[in-house]
Amino acid sequence: MSPILAGVLQLLALIGALALVYRPLGDHMAATYSSPKHLRVEKVIYRCIGANPDAAMRWPAYLRGVLAFSLAGLLFLYLIQRLQGGLPLSLGFASISPDQAFNTAASFVANTNWQSYSGEQAMGHVVQTAGLAVQNFVSAATGMAVAIALVRGFARSRTGELGNFWTDLVRGVVRVLIPIAVIGALVLVACGAIQNFAGIHEVGQFMGGTQQTNGGAVASQEVIKELGTNGGGYFNANSAHPFENPNGFTNLFEVFLILVIPFSLTRTFGKLVGNLRQGYAILATMGLIWLVCTGLMMWTEFSHGGPALQAAGGAMEGKETRFGIGGSAIFSVATTLTSTGAVDSFHSSYTAFGGGIQLLGMMLGEIAPGGVGSGLYGMLVMAVIAVFIAGLMVGRTPEYLGKKIGTREIKLAACYILITPTLVLGFTAASMTLPDALGSMLNTKVQGAGAHGFSEVLYAFTSGANNNGSAFAGLNANTPWYNTTVGLAMLLGRFLPMVFVLALAGSLAEQRPIPETAGTLRTEKPLFSGLLAGTIVIITGLTYFPALALGPLAEGLS
Repeated sequence: MSPILAGVLQLLALIGALALVYRPLGDHMAATYSSPKHLRVEKVIYRCIGANPDAAMRWPAYLRGVLAFSLAGLLFLYLIQRLQGGLPLSLGFASISPDQAFNTAASFVANTNWQSYSGEQAMGHVVQTAGLAVQNFVSAATGMAVAIALVRGFARSRTGELGNFWTDLVRGVVRVLIPIAVIGALVLVACGAIQNFAGIHEVGQFMGGTQQTNGGAVASQEVIKELGTNGGGYFNANSAHPFENPNGFTNLFEVFLILVIPFSLTRTFGKLVGNLRQGYAILATMGLIWLVCTGLMMWTEFSHGGPALQAAGGAMEGKETRFGIGGSAIFSVATTLTSTGAVDSFHSSYTAFGGGIQLLGMMLGEIAPGGVGSGLYGMLVMAVIAVFIAGLMVGRTPEYLGKKIGTREIKLAACYILITPTLVLGFTAASMTLPDALGSMLNTKVQGAGAHGFSEVLYAFTSGANNNGSAFAGLNANTPWYNTTVGLAMLLGRFLPMVFVLALAGSLAEQRPIPETAGTLRTEKPLFSGLLAGTIVIITGLTYFPALALGPLAEGLS
């Protein structure tokens, strides 16, 4: 079987698996967030945290819950890293330095999982399981809760109420993430992923000699890493490590885990607003962008010119022979079009245009299908922008799902889409002017760093501000400058957009629905899906094209 055919068959199998679970999972999540009943274990949790699960919240109260919970998680994760040297099961590792502890805490709380350290050489079992793995669950559930709050903003009339953050958070963890994670972890263990609390020990090598390695609760952390679109690896090699990703089947299964909730949330959206076709329109836009990017990535990696690459059958540098170009390309696009950041190949070693596709996937806002929760609310904000543009074109007051898109709504949407580019381009520009920051480019010189060196820095801040977490990895990010600035980019890129999303949700929930008329834009039609996709590409292109031209485009054309 040719490598190209193998890649295409993997893609078709992935689409089939996603289609099979789309309806049941989407319906289950809709029932989860709309049920009036609380499970017994949920009631225990509410009593422990002192929350009233039936208290309705307007958007300021909902936002305070999000920020307070995230701040508590940030402080706890920072603390246990700083105290690691005195904790049990630390494997002899020292406590983490202040700047790196801040960066890591910000990273995992913000659902980014950017890592400026090697997991097997820095983090003990307590930090990995009680700190990082827990944040993988709750940060994902926080994103889902904010997305559901925005959906309620469209669905509710003249109440201004968005539900209860603590109820949405707990239900997301207990009813959605944990059941799937348990099943997924069993699948990974059955396929060869490790799950233990072993210490550091010597293992033999095929070519002779030994090396040191350590065990860990890898399978359980791996599955929520992908399912919650987190991305932080137990080992430095991330999903290219055989302990995390043993074979071709687990590779495709992990891609499935990355995409299953973000895609299925579109059906949840359709169910909650009472119109499934609206969910299908959003799904179509997400699916179109994902398929186009996957196809382009496979094409550029299989057909890149040059005698060495042609002799190898494609651009194999930095890719696992277990997965090949097809499996690596599918994984790469899935992880950069979502906020996952997990990698099964070395992104810096992709062709110049392949690296550009990875960057573009994040620059689109990671909305195709995007992160768990964040992909849906990002796409809905873009839908508001698209409706506004359509309204300007035909001279009508824009409406979406029966709600007017007025001055307040469009200002909030505009602020949302401006935050991330400001962070990315601002921090990148600052880094390119500082000698110490330029000195972190490991495979280039400080002077004349070149297009690839610029791409490394641009990728780091694009990944951080978009809460992705992957890296080109030719950049030494474990410095005070990058630990601090990328940490700030992750926090601001995560929580400032949430402020505007929840404010938009509150504004919509206060409105009375407007009846459809003959002039109402039909947002469930393919025409609107095309308009939405075009809006996303145009806004992204206008914002980031100069930076892309200086980086991957210049490298690819040189």
